[in-house]
Amino acid sequence: MNTRRSFLRTVAAAGAASFLPAHSYLRAQGSNSAIRVAGIGVGGRGSGLFKEAYATKAARLVALCDLDPKRVASGKATFEADPAMGGQQITTYTDVRRLIESKEIDAVMIATPNHWHSLAAIWALQAGLDVYVEKPVSHTVWEGRQLVSAAKRHNRIVQGGTQSRSSGGLKAAAAWLKNSPLGKLKYAYGTCYKRRPSIGKVEGVQAIPDGLDHDLWCGPAEVLPLNRQKLHYDWHWIWAYGNGDLGNQGVHQVDIARWFMGEQGLPPSVLSVGGRLGYVDDGETPNTQFISYNYKKAPLYFEVRGLTSGAESKDMDNWRGSQIGVVLQYENGHVLIPNYTSVSAFDGSGKLVHLFGSVKPTTEQSDVKWIEGDKQTHAANFLEAVASRSTKNQSCPAEEGHISAALCHLSGISHRLGQTGSVDKIKDTLKADAVAGEAVGRMLEHLKANLVDVSATPLTLGSHLKVDSQKERFFKNQKADAMLRRKDRKGFEIPDLSA
Repeated sequence: MNTRRSFLRTVAAAGAASFLPAHSYLRAQGSNSAIRVAGIGVGGRGSGLFKEAYATKAARLVALCDLDPKRVASGKATFEADPAMGGQQITTYTDVRRLIESKEIDAVMIATPNHWHSLAAIWALQAGLDVYVEKPVSHTVWEGRQLVSAAKRHNRIVQGGTQSRSSGGLKAAAAWLKNSPLGKLKYAYGTCYKRRPSIGKVEGVQAIPDGLDHDLWCGPAEVLPLNRQKLHYDWHWIWAYGNGDLGNQGVHQVDIARWFMGEQGLPPSVLSVGGRLGYVDDGETPNTQFISYNYKKAPLYFEVRGLTSGAESKDMDNWRGSQIGVVLQYENGHVLIPNYTSVSAFDGSGKLVHLFGSVKPTTEQSDVKWIEGDKQTHAANFLEAVASRSTKNQSCPAEEGHISAALCHLSGISHRLGQTGSVDKIKDTLKADAVAGEAVGRMLEHLKANLVDVSATPLTLGSHLKVDSQKERFFKNQKADAMLRRKDRKGFEIPDLSA
């Protein structure tokens, strides 16, 4: 039986004995009372997630934690004033270690920066708590695997934050496709065409927000001076803390594509082409990227575009109806998933034959079949699993979240180990793959429309990495293997639970 007392032993082994609780607590199984939830990370995503949870009436938001005292105070005031809270009072914390000691919570919902996701989740699991952790569930491949192991070892519920997994429409479409109504899958193609302007370029070290413990904010990651304008959100574009837009927005579409492909592990190889182009700022991660994941049954391709469709445009590009979405090409048709809640299926002639989810057929489409699917939210799905102590109907357990996050991490490693290459070299590298060659051709046209001269600021041709899918390592590549795991700082070590 997992108790809070076991936290004394397990977390001590991880080097964090200084904040161990002195009590033992486990939520009574079978209780009809609402699940007591604590929210960690009171930014925009976290605030929306926590409200989604208590709106179900299956949970009570009893605590908030954020390192920024202004944010946590604002969150407390906002939530306590919400009539849906029913007058519930909220306890606030600025240190997740203090929060986890509390006897008054049953589960945590984590919406911190990426570099904290796995460690905060594992500490909570060791403390006997169930966990909802936002996407990507990890910052590195190795720590994601430790999260999966921790969920199993402590027999707790972990829900990854790729919420499309709970979409009734997508579930119905995935079930329909299992019978191969459109024939064999030829490839899947994900797009993240989302405007990401420059974050600016500053001179010197910037001031940390008042009252915020920057050392604790960095946690397990490297402590870097604040050499960007904003501490919050723009960490997404810094490798030490974020994973670029592929690991921010794109992980949703990567997850959908992998789900519909039926792939349960890592691909045999990965290759990235891209760069941070169109402006010079303090960001590090690519804003333009093409990735090829060479799965054996059918490849998965992905594109990130942070620039608009042209230098004078405010619009984003669109590929086959997808801006932030997925296209699956089959022998006898294709499927478009343009958002989190709807799916359109087309036959080989391009005729719409089936709709799933939130978009209904028009009166002119009376012959189009439609299945709406259930309307359960991702938070509700998590709370249902917590209450039932069953993962049978859980949408995104730790393993699913880990694999999709790991795909994003693999592409980042390929990019970071790559070298700038000429257009001819890149085209030559991809010449055996018609889809990849066409995609890079479109990328070059996109950059040209944004007045980017790739001869002056060339693309990076990533390292073509061969992956041992079973061991979640690379074949004969020590440099790449070294990037699968971060060197955690003392006191913030993620325990090795894979044995």
